[in-house]
Amino acid sequence: MIPIFIMTQSVPVTPQELPAPLPAETVSALNRPDGTLHTTRTRHWNDWDLEVPPGVFRPGLTSEMIADRVLSGEIETRGRRYLAMGCGLGLEVLAAGVRGAAHTYAVDVHPASVETAVGHLDRLVGGTARTGIVADLLDGVPDSTVVDVVTFNPPAVSVRVDDDPDVVRNVCEGAPLLQRFFAQLAVRDVLAPDGEVFVIASNTADLPALVDSALRHGFDAGLALRHDWGDGVITHLFRFTRAGGTR
Repeated sequence: MIPIFIMTQSVPVTPQELPAPLPAETVSALNRPDGTLHTTRTRHWNDWDLEVPPGVFRPGLTSEMIADRVLSGEIETRGRRYLAMGCGLGLEVLAAGVRGAAHTYAVDVHPASVETAVGHLDRLVGGTARTGIVADLLDGVPDSTVVDVVTFNPPAVSVRVDDDPDVVRNVCEGAPLLQRFFAQLAVRDVLAPDGEVFVIASNTADLPALVDSALRHGFDAGLALRHDWGDGVITHLFRFTRAGGTR
């Protein structure tokens, strides 16, 4: 069994050590849409009440796990160039601003999400270098962009839980999305040579396929966190670096 780690000093992990996806019916039940995606909602985090516009992903506990670790420095962004992939509402963008990132890039395929994340950062933190980029993963990120840290809470759920394309975009693009992400990362110079990529996902996704994609594209895979929710869902926070780089 993979032990529980709570800090970002990761240990190597292979696809064979990871749990297979939960049964399809279980995954569907756990990720059934609540019908509110196209409404205005709110999300409370770090003593802030944040408005969530229609179509923007309302962050759950896994997003909060990323944002909390950025805020605490366990995922260190202070003085570093940071890219929040699939930024959604932007909890981690806010965290990086508070922490003192040298530059924060809020990236999402959904224009309203980028606008919302940057807007919250401007309103609540301010005084921090930031760029909002509407892009399909790294396609659309300027070639001149170089970052030290990337975080990604991908819509990696392994089962199509709804036919609404906005639900799919937010929840269940599946393993192919991560395959494209690592393929892009491998051929672009976006990540600094000693850069870190943190990806969080649970066994509602295909974790072995996720890690296999990274390994096949020249990245070392480490496990920084394993959290068992007690209902069959186990969340993993992975740390990826270029093969042979710093662990």
